[in-house]
Amino acid sequence: MKSPLKVLTVIGTRPEAIKMAPVIMRLKETPGIESRLCVTAQHREMLDQVLALFQLEPDVDLNLMTVNQTLPQLTASLLETMSEVLKKESPDWVLVQGDTTTVMATALSAFYANVRVGHVEAGLRSHDRYAPYPEEINRRIATLLSDLHFAPTTLARENLLKEGVSEKNCIVTGNPVIDALQWIAKQPFEVKGSVLEGIPFETKRIVLVTAHRRENYGKPLEDICDALIEISELFGESVQIVYPVHLNPQVRNTVMKKLAGRPAISLLDPLDYRSLIYLLGKATLVLTDSGGLQEEAPGLGVPVLVLRTVTERPEGIASGNLKIVGAVKEDIVRETKRLLLDESARLKMSNAANPYGDGHAAERIVDALLKSNS
Repeated sequence: MKSPLKVLTVIGTRPEAIKMAPVIMRLKETPGIESRLCVTAQHREMLDQVLALFQLEPDVDLNLMTVNQTLPQLTASLLETMSEVLKKESPDWVLVQGDTTTVMATALSAFYANVRVGHVEAGLRSHDRYAPYPEEINRRIATLLSDLHFAPTTLARENLLKEGVSEKNCIVTGNPVIDALQWIAKQPFEVKGSVLEGIPFETKRIVLVTAHRRENYGKPLEDICDALIEISELFGESVQIVYPVHLNPQVRNTVMKKLAGRPAISLLDPLDYRSLIYLLGKATLVLTDSGGLQEEAPGLGVPVLVLRTVTERPEGIASGNLKIVGAVKEDIVRETKRLLLDESARLKMSNAANPYGDGHAAERIVDALLKSNS
C-alpha cells in the first residue's frame, strides 16, 4: 500500500491564512494525503482570527512574532526554526503562499533540507524590487526555490515562463482567495453587536480604506490621510470613510494623529475576515495599498483605487476593476470624487469581469500535488 503524501503547509500572516484556508481544508479531506499545518505567527493576533474563523488548528505553532522585530531578525529566526521543523516533520512537500518573509525563509529552509516546495500565488511581479518591499524580492526568491508553481492567472504564468520556469511545473489554478471569499460570504453575519455596529450603512455610501505597506510609511501615508480629510469634508453628509487601522505603530500613530475625531471617518481596529468581507460587500468603492483587497473587491463587484505606484496584479488594471492612483493627495481626491459623482464610471469598474478565479483553485492545487505522487 502506497504511503500517504505528507504535505506541510506553512503560513505566517492573515492574508496567507485566508488564501490557504481553502487549500488546507481540501488537503485534510482528500484521501492519500497526510496534511500538517505550521504557523510562524509572523502576525499573531490577525492570524489567529482567521484560524478560528476557518476552524483550523495548527499542528506546529512557532509563535515568532516579537515587538519591533526587524526583517533580518525575523528572517534569521525563521531559517533556524524552520530547519528544525522540517527535520522533525519530514514532509514530501512544503506549501507556501505569496510573498511574505515566512514564504521566502521557509522555501530556503526547505531547499536546504532537500524538500520539494509548492508555491501558491506564484508569478506575481511588479518588476520593481522596492515596490512592494520586501515582497517583490521574497516572491522572486521563492520562485527560484520552488518545484511546483501555482499561478493565479495566465499573466502570472507568463512571468514565470519568462524567468525560465518549466511549463510542466507551472499550473494556472486561479487564486484561492476567491475560494475563501465564496465560502465566507455564505456564513451568517449580524451587524448588531459586532465591531461594525454604528457604521451608517443605510444612510451613507461607504468608502473602505486600508493603507499599511512599508513603502507608504511617513509622508506618503500622511498625504493619504490628508486626501481622506478633504474627501470627508467634500462628502461628509453622504459618505462615510471606514478605515480599519493596522496595528503597526508606524501606521497607527500617523493615522490616529491625522484622522481621529472626525465624524465622517470611522477608525476601527483591524477587522476579522468575516467583518471585513461584509464591509467590503457594502462599500461603494475601496482605497487600498493591500494586495488581497485588489483581488477580493472585484469578486464582489467593488471598484478599487490602488494607493501604490505599481501593482503586481495588472490583470485587474487591464480588466478595469482597479486603477492606480498612488499616494499623491490630489490624485486620490480627484479619482475618488470621480467615482462618487459619476455613476456610469463607477458601474463600468464595478461590472468588469473578475480576472482572479472561479472558486476552484484549491481543488486544482491539491490535484497537482497528488499527481506528483503518482
